[in-house]
Amino acid sequence: MTSTRTKVLSIFAPAKINLYLHVTGRLDNGYHTLDSLVAFADIGDEIKIEPASDFDFIVQGPYANGFSPKELDASPNSSNLVVQAVWALSRAAQKPPNVKITLTKNLPLASGIGGGSSDAGSVLWGLLEWWGISKQAQYLPALMATLGADVPVCLTCAPARMRGIGEILDPAPHMPEIPVVLLHPRKSCPTAQVFARYRSPFREPSALPDAFDNVDQLATFLKTKHNDLYAPACEIVPEVLNAVHTLESRAGCRLGRMSGAGATCFGLFASEEQAQAAARDISFENPDWWVQSGWLNRPERY
Repeated sequence: MTSTRTKVLSIFAPAKINLYLHVTGRLDNGYHTLDSLVAFADIGDEIKIEPASDFDFIVQGPYANGFSPKELDASPNSSNLVVQAVWALSRAAQKPPNVKITLTKNLPLASGIGGGSSDAGSVLWGLLEWWGISKQAQYLPALMATLGADVPVCLTCAPARMRGIGEILDPAPHMPEIPVVLLHPRKSCPTAQVFARYRSPFREPSALPDAFDNVDQLATFLKTKHNDLYAPACEIVPEVLNAVHTLESRAGCRLGRMSGAGATCFGLFASEEQAQAAARDISFENPDWWVQSGWLNRPERY
């Protein structure tokens, strides 16, 4: 990339969707190990990088008001993953953080679709371009591990099978582009509380097919899998149950399910028209919900 220091770089930070999520164990440090098939939607946040004399961080967009003062802090002590990612890469690459980062927050906060991790992964992606650093830099895996388990998959922004606490990434089976509806009941569903309520037996990882040729094949397979965090999430946010049923009742919906630890739910649809109609009708019937339609497996970084 040429002359990036005099230009503005815009990067898309897509919503991460856990198509299924199985809990496979619990480590001594309290973290749970998972087996999950992950894909990305063309619905997400936006990151803008531009030159500055000193590091600056701005948040705007529909969910900007949800950030605490410490999450808006641009110092190394910030609790915001975007800011932490900038400082971590600056130190590791020995580059001065002379950039202004603007985050347009379109995704609900703490909603089970990897928003913060996707934002951090997108900032890393952008700064690697900005500073001319290889995406195979040896220090990147350890750096991303300090930021969070979802950051590595969000850096690549490609479908993957996640195992361990998220650090083990295997290529996903080939999947087509699929119309999708995302909805969130705008109720907080803290991840730590969801995992604390998990009581079911741990599962063994199972084999995946090489490819899914269409949405029906994918939905049929996913119906043999589960989101193990669904029941505990419903205990905290009962509206999640209603959200899934609402999606499944719509014409063309092949599968309705909760993503991650909640409370965002997704519906896979047979056609774009049916997905758009479902999103329009659900928004009308539930004006207090966040509802978006788009495509799975069609995100673009720029």
